[in-house]
Amino acid sequence: MKFIKDNFKKLLFYFFCLVGLVLLYLPKDYFDSGQSVCLSVVVFNRKCYACGMTRGIQHLIHFDFAKAYSYNVLSFIVFPLIVFMVTNDFIKSLRNKKVEKVNEENS
Repeated sequence: MKFIKDNFKKLLFYFFCLVGLVLLYLPKDYFDSGQSVCLSVVVFNRKCYACGMTRGIQHLIHFDFAKAYSYNVLSFIVFPLIVFMVTNDFIKSLRNKKVEKVNEENS
């Protein structure tokens, strides 16, 4: 079970890295046009707290802070939090690997 859990975390980390690289590669206005896919907008015709989050984070990644603020103010909280959580989890997994190697060598 631990093998599956460790590989899932590694796969999740690589997924987030890949998504980050794709968002860096795409132009900052890539998500600015088009129809909304938010269920709140589609079903209830009302914006939710997360509406504009993808566009806001996309503009944050490209350092366009004014545009990111205009799309969703919460992106200034959510994006650093996501980066912190992914980085923290990656560092913890590296530390666990080092501890496991030391324990295997001592056995």
